[in-house]
Amino acid sequence: MLGWLKDFISLIYPHLCASCGKTLYRKENCICSFCKISFPKTNFHNEKDNPISKIFWGRAEVHSAAAYCFFNKGDKIQHVMHELKYKGNAQVGVEMGKLYGFDLEKSDLFSNADFLVPVPLHKTRQKKRGYNQAEVIANGLSETMKIPVDIATLIRGKYNETQTKKSHYERWKNVDSIFQITDFNRFLNKHVIIVDDVITTGSTMEACVQTLLLVEGIKVSVVTLAYA
Repeated sequence: MLGWLKDFISLIYPHLCASCGKTLYRKENCICSFCKISFPKTNFHNEKDNPISKIFWGRAEVHSAAAYCFFNKGDKIQHVMHELKYKGNAQVGVEMGKLYGFDLEKSDLFSNADFLVPVPLHKTRQKKRGYNQAEVIANGLSETMKIPVDIATLIRGKYNETQTKKSHYERWKNVDSIFQITDFNRFLNKHVIIVDDVITTGSTMEACVQTLLLVEGIKVSVVTLAYA
């Protein structure tokens, strides 16, 4: 009876795929099955020296780096990212994180990590959005990878302007020295994965990595949902 009730409600308030906008079937959550199998996946998690890793060459010592999908204007991943960042759809971030986690847990480069650390969002911006999109992605990753999420050890110390439309140098200056570590013992000799939604120039990630590398014996990896 409950199933019939849900079907009736869905006729009035249909659940739509965050990627293609089509109506979801009963057992689908946020993203339809067709979109899940047709996302433009990079498979960088299986390749040590991939284009994401190369972003950090000569800039920051990164153990491993990867992104789930390629990002192109007008494609399905852009629709997903828009839902996550601007439409208040936090659940789609969790769902995408879970999907990516299934791939990462099979990779020797990422499966043995100790913590997932979402890129911190300043409390002013987080209050406006209602959540940190990197954190909800990390929560999804945690569900499938069984790795704890830490949101207390790496923090954002000051509010900075949005990175949109800034040059590479402007992006780097915009995030220079804005992150802080609250407990150096927490990540001592640990493998930490930094999580974010999208990577372009890598300036924000670089700032996070450089801050975390102040911890003795730490290994830092990087993952994002999209590579623009």
